[in-house]
Amino acid sequence: MLWLVILSCAIKVVVQNELGRYAIGTGETGLEALNRAPGPRLGVSWVLWLGLCMYTTTLMTQSSMLAGIAEVMNRLFPSISIPVWVWAVTIGTIILLVVGRYSFIEKVSISLVVCFTLDTVGAAHVLILRPEYFSWSSVADGFSFHLPRGGFVTAAAVFGITGVGSADLINYPYWCIEKGYARYTGPRDETPAWLSRAQGWIRVMGVDVGVSAVVYTFATVAFYLLGAGILHGLGVVPEGTETIRALSNIYTETLGGWSNYLFLAGAVAVLYSSLFAGTAAAARPYADFVRLLGGYERHDSVARFRYIQMFSVVLLLIPVLYYVLLREPVLMVKIGGVAQALMLPIVGATTLYLRYVHLPKRILPKGWITLALWITTALTAVMMGYSLLRQLGL
Repeated sequence: MLWLVILSCAIKVVVQNELGRYAIGTGETGLEALNRAPGPRLGVSWVLWLGLCMYTTTLMTQSSMLAGIAEVMNRLFPSISIPVWVWAVTIGTIILLVVGRYSFIEKVSISLVVCFTLDTVGAAHVLILRPEYFSWSSVADGFSFHLPRGGFVTAAAVFGITGVGSADLINYPYWCIEKGYARYTGPRDETPAWLSRAQGWIRVMGVDVGVSAVVYTFATVAFYLLGAGILHGLGVVPEGTETIRALSNIYTETLGGWSNYLFLAGAVAVLYSSLFAGTAAAARPYADFVRLLGGYERHDSVARFRYIQMFSVVLLLIPVLYYVLLREPVLMVKIGGVAQALMLPIVGATTLYLRYVHLPKRILPKGWITLALWITTALTAVMMGYSLLRQLGL
């Protein structure tokens, strides 16, 4: 499935780029953009209701991260049980999100994640020198465009969650508006100065999106090779409360036993920064959903912030509920990934609609970008349709 990992990381970038372009050109949030989709409406567009279902389901991915953090902490401090750590991490994160203490966590997390990523790439390099776990013929087989028997749910989950998922695509315009390119461009007024700013920041955004795609694709492939080589070679399947212990083999088998604590520190950094940032990001569309239903006015920043705080709490309590009900991190990742994958064709089709109907004409993308957007949307639709038919036995 190596081909699917690389394809997933590569093709969704164009949708992200075009949603960012739309945010820069119009100043509209991700949900405002999707709310323009044609079709039935119940207060808001049908696309938003599907998006709400997708978001709520993908909270299972947040739950799996929460479970992973708790498992790591339990390994470091065995006297405290995993369920207690789940609640401790949840309550602590709620406090940090409500009081807005993000900058410190962001700086610490970035440094740790960078170190963890470099360690992963280093471990992948060592893996290549271990013939019992790695062969170039296996890599070639990974590009043979076939799926493992019975692995269609896993394939859909991989496609939905690697690279940028549907939730990331919808969240991206919020970042562009709050602290990024749309904010620097300013309100649309069609003046030459506005056009110059818009075109400039669209170019910067394109470089940002492209470089990010290269970095996370490289890191994802490195981690995938480690998993396929080490875990498959050992016959180890991550599951239940032993998920982190199973994953630690990736490092201890390549770098040596000394790397176990390095792995644990890196795992906490990656999982917690993802949990923290993911919750903060998801709270914005939920708050925006309330506004689009008439809950408050667009420029009422006080009400918006209040709803963001409220959803920051709710969106951490729901993953705890998922954990209590399932306690299977890998299963929760699969469910969240499939939900995001099923939403991808709809996000892609809506982005195409926005490009032809609502995007300011003066900042339209070049022809090859539009073609790439068509191809991406068609591919996601075909792949998701095929996966659904296979699951139904058709």
